[in-house]
Amino acid sequence: MPRIIVLPHEELCPGGAVIEAKTGESICDNLLQNGVEIEHACEKSCACTTCHVVVRQGFETLAPSEENEDDLLDKAWGLEPNSRLSCQAIVKDSDLTIEIPKYTINMVKEIK
Repeated sequence: MPRIIVLPHEELCPGGAVIEAKTGESICDNLLQNGVEIEHACEKSCACTTCHVVVRQGFETLAPSEENEDDLLDKAWGLEPNSRLSCQAIVKDSDLTIEIPKYTINMVKEIK
């Protein structure tokens, strides 16, 4: 079973985490199922950038991103060459190390 190593994030995962990941599921779903409450304002429909992660190791094992994801990633805060939307990146049989950026741009947030 592959692992997702989550680097420490001040709010979401202060001590970091090592997760036994389910293959065939998104990075986002694996994080949520294991108590890492990554934001996903569009309910994982590839319509925002709040679930943006940087894949520090294992990026090459993920299927290539599609055009819609690439267009959204262009708007993500802290974009790097190995950035992905965690709702779109499907875990395969390889370990991944991810970093959740400190900030997100939530373009779907409700105005109260």
